[in-house]
Amino acid sequence: MFAVVRTGGKQYRVHPGDKIVVEKLDGNAGDKITLGDILLAGDGGSLQKTDGLTVAAEIIAQAKGDKVTVFKKRRRHNYRRKQGHRQQHTILRIVAIGDHKAEAAPKAEAAPKAAADKKPAAVAKEKAAAETAQQKAGEVAGTPTENPAPADDKAAGAAKPAAKKAAPKAKAASTENAAPAKAAAKKTPKKK
Repeated sequence: MFAVVRTGGKQYRVHPGDKIVVEKLDGNAGDKITLGDILLAGDGGSLQKTDGLTVAAEIIAQAKGDKVTVFKKRRRHNYRRKQGHRQQHTILRIVAIGDHKAEAAPKAEAAPKAAADKKPAAVAKEKAAAETAQQKAGEVAGTPTENPAPADDKAAGAAKPAAKKAAPKAKAASTENAAPAKAAAKKTPKKK
């Protein structure tokens, strides 16, 4: 189930278990709060009525945003004003939407002994899988990037010769031959 919630003048689409950063709300870390301004709610493709629907959330932390520098200047008038600002934020974990509660996401933990026995490529694959699982669970901010290289070696081998044939090497401008040209340009012209 999802809901669109308005808080702090902004709208957020949330699911149970999501973490969101909103404008500052009163409370300490660990406090439970209720968001009552629900604009839209639904499950999959069907929508539900929002009358009396609430979103339960837990405050994870009170934090500050990135520093913003405001610099004003009027040229030729010796007018300069520099001011800084850091916005106050509250980090929330959505616990439940109406009666739908968040499911506990399994955390992937790698055993250090098992990692020592495996090859580095296998360990890297396991780490990548664990990170994507955490991102799906909403524990890690950001999105995974895709590998631009082909997945198999056969496709990579076939692509390299085609690239060489299609784009012949262009000669770069040489600086070795520039010195004699500069010396010749410095000579004074012949007098008549």
